[in-house]
Amino acid sequence: MKHLTKTLAAIALAASMAAPAMAAPETYVVDGAHSYPRFSYDHFGFSTQLSRFDNTSGQIVFDRTAKTGAVDITIDTTSVNTGSAEFDEHIQATDFLDTAAYPTAIFKSTKVNFDGDKPATIEGNLTIKGITKPVTLTVTSFQAMPHPMMKKDAIGANAYTVIKRSDFNAGKFAPHIGDKVRIDLALEAVKK
Repeated sequence: MKHLTKTLAAIALAASMAAPAMAAPETYVVDGAHSYPRFSYDHFGFSTQLSRFDNTSGQIVFDRTAKTGAVDITIDTTSVNTGSAEFDEHIQATDFLDTAAYPTAIFKSTKVNFDGDKPATIEGNLTIKGITKPVTLTVTSFQAMPHPMMKKDAIGANAYTVIKRSDFNAGKFAPHIGDKVRIDLALEAVKK
């Protein structure tokens, strides 16, 4: 009987070593040097204006095997970059971003929906000027692989959503200046 118990234990140990390792959620830190939210809107019908924020931080949790994830992004709204210092100040005023009172915008995911092994949409809550609204980011590209220069695992994505600025108490001059704002996020993150 003792011999049978030892044999069964050895078989169980060998089987556990041969079984593939189960993937676990992995945490990635946003690379601020390669992550820029951009926003665009109609300007009196003359043109589509495109601006960005220069400082973004956050983290992403990704589990390809379980097809789950979580995204937590903080945008420094004082880093708005329109290409004009005067207009940067205008965008930061109380009628628009009110960065003196609300220096950040925050996106926190509630669900990541996959198509195969890649995220397709990310549902979550966007907070601007202390107002939180549900939004869905549509993922247009996604990559997970070792970073060739950093020699660490990394992920990257492009995604977008469309919001109404009036929903966030920033609707001055609407509808002459478009109320709909498209937000495009170019994001890269490196494994902790």
